Amino acid sequence: MNGQLTRRNFVKAVGAACAAPAIVPSSVFGVNAPSNRINVAIIGCGNQSRADVPGMLRQADAQVVAVCDVNRGSYGYANPKHFLGREPAQKRVNDYYAGKTRSGKYKGCGIYSDFRDVLARDDVDAVMITLPDHWHALATVKACEAGKDVYCQKPMSLTIHDGQQMIKAVRKHNRILQTGSQYRSNKVVRRMCELVRNGRIGEVKRVVSIINGSSAGPKPGWKEMPVPDGFDYDMWLGPAPLTPYHIDRCLYRFRFHLEYSGGQVTNTGAHSTDIIQWALGMGHTGPVEFENGEGVEWPPKGYFYTTAMKTDFRAKYANGIEFICRTQKPGFGARIEGTEGWVQFSVNNMKEVEASSEAIKNSVIKPNEIHLPVSNNHYQNFLEAVKSRKDPIEPVEAGHRTASICHLGNIAMRLKRKLKWNPEKEVFIDDEEANKMLRRPYRKPWQIG
Repeated sequence: MNGQLTRRNFVKAVGAACAAPAIVPSSVFGVNAPSNRINVAIIGCGNQSRADVPGMLRQADAQVVAVCDVNRGSYGYANPKHFLGREPAQKRVNDYYAGKTRSGKYKGCGIYSDFRDVLARDDVDAVMITLPDHWHALATVKACEAGKDVYCQKPMSLTIHDGQQMIKAVRKHNRILQTGSQYRSNKVVRRMCELVRNGRIGEVKRVVSIINGSSAGPKPGWKEMPVPDGFDYDMWLGPAPLTPYHIDRCLYRFRFHLEYSGGQVTNTGAHSTDIIQWALGMGHTGPVEFENGEGVEWPPKGYFYTTAMKTDFRAKYANGIEFICRTQKPGFGARIEGTEGWVQFSVNNMKEVEASSEAIKNSVIKPNEIHLPVSNNHYQNFLEAVKSRKDPIEPVEAGHRTASICHLGNIAMRLKRKLKWNPEKEVFIDDEEANKMLRRPYRKPWQIG
């Protein structure tokens, strides 16, 4: 304990020097004085950091003061050509701020391999958690306990229990949490959801969450690989079971292992499902029934990946609306069908809402009708929430309910039967086997709630 405290005190002492906001020229941040900026640390410098790091750097009222990742730097992410990790991320931050100084020099971004050292810094106001899914809850809870606000990438959680613990931590410590479901900050999505909310398609009868598919991964006979130099594999596993290292277990492809993620159901499905939840106004609840469909396809026995290659599950809300989640080409999206027509958003058509008629498509939302919160930048919306202390456009409860549908659908597909769900109590009705799947044991010494 004494060693930990000494280390923490040391980190706090040097942290301010690493960030050095007071000595940075005002030209770096424009009109925003240091006292008006929010110091942000990036925890997780993998594939998603390619969007999140520059996205936060471009915010004039934020300063990225630290980056953290268990990987020093390597190839092997979603795009084999991308070299990512904590050192490339630090360089990206320093180079960006250096480009805004007269001298062309800047070395104020701290670098860490253990997220707890980041949380120990008094000068860090908020953290962006872009870690694999199995780390989201633990890192969020610890960040809230340390007094930091959180931008947590989707899916918000790995399990129902994890999501519940995240809500408790955010509300207990009065923190802000923005779920990284950035399509709520897309004007086309907002337009589609407003059309639904204002009855332009009549009474909603069916919704479809369209998601991508995936492969089975390495064939049977795959073998353990040596852990690369500069990669802390034990820390990467964290609360997950201790298993042999393989490059296709980590980095981007973690999402195809049930130990760390829920496959495409919680990847692209977290986006399309969240759009549906927003359109229906179901941010604090969810369906009451779940059932696997006939189109589910799992990796053959012995292959490396364990998440569904093709998804097909059905659900039903208490008001009778049918929910379908299925793999369908080309690309993910959300379709909402009513008694008087349908609307659809597709990632392949980001310019406009697709609709069953021009009348629906061009309908004007009047001033006295329902208007959803406006956000045109998910990062800026988070920063505004940090300053106002009001919930962002995707608060913790909404992120939890969206992730819950994904988790419950995966459970129904794995058990291959219909399940009754109580969204208020968040338990399956009369199904002990299914209820045991609502949480995962944490590997010691990691634990939350």
